[in-house]
Amino acid sequence: MAELKSIVQQYTIGDYGKVNVKLKEVLESRGITRNRLKELTGVKYDVIDRYYKNENISLVDIDAFSKFCFVLDCGMGDLLEYVLPENMEKE
Repeated sequence: MAELKSIVQQYTIGDYGKVNVKLKEVLESRGITRNRLKELTGVKYDVIDRYYKNENISLVDIDAFSKFCFVLDCGMGDLLEYVLPENMEKE
């Protein structure tokens, strides 16, 4: 088992990678608009739009993502992707 890494006092924001929201890709592959997703889930358009654009996201709403997964018949891994920092390789 690989040794666990600590991010306390060692890394600054971004040094440990990031999580990308792939809602845009999933919607486009299914031919579904943001407005249609709003109608199907009841999630506010501005929330969907923020995830769609993958901008200014510091927290994700698990309830909204559960609704997305249910309506889009996909898993959380289809909507969220962890990306390693550029200076690190996957072990």
